[in-house]
Amino acid sequence: QVNTERMQVSIRGMNHVEGGWPKHVDPKNQELTNRYREEVEREEVYTRTVQRLSSLMEHYIRQNNTIDIYEEYFQEEDEEEEEEEEHPSAKTINVLRDPNTIRRMATHLSWHPDANRAVAVAYCSLDFQDSRDINFDSYTWDLEKPYTPELTLKPSSPLVTLEYNSKDWYHILGGCYNGQIVYWDTRKGGLPMEMTPVEFSHRDPVYGACWLPSRTGTECLSGSTDGQVLWWDIRKLSQPSEKLILDITREDQLQKALGAISLDYVPAMPTKFLVGTEQGIIISCNRDAKTPPEKIANIFRSHIGAVYTVTRNPFFPKVFLSVGDWTARIWTEELMDSSSIMETKYHTAYLLDVCWSPVKPAVFFTARSDGILDIWDFLFHQKEPSLSLKVSNDPLLSVRSQDNGQIIGCGTKMGNVTLMEISPGLCTLRKNEKTLTSTMFEREARREKVLQEKYRERQLREQERLRAQPEEKENPQEMFKQAQADFFSNIKAEQRRR
Repeated sequence: QVNTERMQVSIRGMNHVEGGWPKHVDPKNQELTNRYREEVEREEVYTRTVQRLSSLMEHYIRQNNTIDIYEEYFQEEDEEEEEEEEHPSAKTINVLRDPNTIRRMATHLSWHPDANRAVAVAYCSLDFQDSRDINFDSYTWDLEKPYTPELTLKPSSPLVTLEYNSKDWYHILGGCYNGQIVYWDTRKGGLPMEMTPVEFSHRDPVYGACWLPSRTGTECLSGSTDGQVLWWDIRKLSQPSEKLILDITREDQLQKALGAISLDYVPAMPTKFLVGTEQGIIISCNRDAKTPPEKIANIFRSHIGAVYTVTRNPFFPKVFLSVGDWTARIWTEELMDSSSIMETKYHTAYLLDVCWSPVKPAVFFTARSDGILDIWDFLFHQKEPSLSLKVSNDPLLSVRSQDNGQIIGCGTKMGNVTLMEISPGLCTLRKNEKTLTSTMFEREARREKVLQEKYRERQLREQERLRAQPEEKENPQEMFKQAQADFFSNIKAEQRRR
């Protein structure tokens, strides 16, 4: 760390006084100002002056229309040269550090909807049975004064997730480690306005909490690893207004429910939301269905491990992105029973979070457990990231982009939030980029559909062949020896590759 001089910033007001009126005319009195204006307009000097100035002004307007002094003759060529020469880059502009001595994880970030002037950070320890005396506080940070938190949020249990309300900016929704839902009014300080009773709350940590677009702006949604998705209204948090059990057998039994570890909801699809589970399955839910089993619309068997994040594309809501185990995958709801249409390579480190760029439809950011942030542009390259940055020596648990796509926030396991500014090429929408991205997604979806049909045909032919042939008993010992030989050969090949 380098010690630098800190700049003290102060905010001061200034009185602006209107001038140009005579002393006997009060500028705040509209009747006096109108009367004085009419008197001036009746004077002969005023008429002559206006006529003289209008002829002079007309001459200069004609001159400006004849010659464009600001014309750029080689604008398109310059843009092409800039695009060719520019290399993807990023620079760290600030680091927000957890003020507490005992460091906790920065588990979730939420940008302020008003021009992203502030960021709210949820701090929590997700280590099982962490016996340290941990502070429960989470904070909001003003980017102009990043050395101390702007507001300290004081929940009853550490916050795992939190979200600003896009309609009422001063409302913050939080999901706690003990399963409670809580909300704050930032105008009234850091104490919670209300929280859900423990007996009606989730039984496990709340990993996902989203605001719903309603007329009142008070409805929200929460998901937890206890296998439930609950609907709430912050005007009445005494009990949930609706409940959904994530039982994919559609028997509506809590014992068979899958634990929700990520949740995504976008206003573009008001009746649908996505749930990522601990078991590696993504569930697409439809809120308008009549019965609870019908609310579980589609199931995507996605990852080997937990689906840490699932998020829809801001330009194409039917396309969504997920991370789990060692890869990120892109899916489309148009193909129900197929695998992903696109995916990244398998990394040696776990991927723990992902977010789309809000301004470029084919760009997304992945956070890895080895402290590296990868920036992918699938229009440019699908096998390797456009830019990889070593942000921290600690695992990156959360990543979120500002609405303009220029500044990225990364939260680490030690509670540091690194803010990085990326180069203009990674946050500027180019000509025809949206159309090209849409064409790419459609092409990959068609390819996946063709492969799926061919796979089914091959399975049917294999089943017919097995029926025609007499049954042959396989030797378990031979199968075990073959599997063991394949396993060790794969390990040796990986060691040689590294």
